[in-house]
Amino acid sequence: MGEFMAEIKVRINETYRSLQTAQAAGDDHLADTQAAELEDLYRMAARNGIDTRP
Repeated sequence: MGEFMAEIKVRINETYRSLQTAQAAGDDHLADTQAAELEDLYRMAARNGIDTRP
């Protein structure tokens, strides 16, 4: 579970940064896509008991 937990956290961080970049660039489509991916990752983490708070 440790490796899975670490990978989810890495993916959340990467996706969040990509979302911020897309928003800053005004790329609404990419921002929406990244926001949906982030929601999925948070749901997956919650289902597996992974604390995603910083």
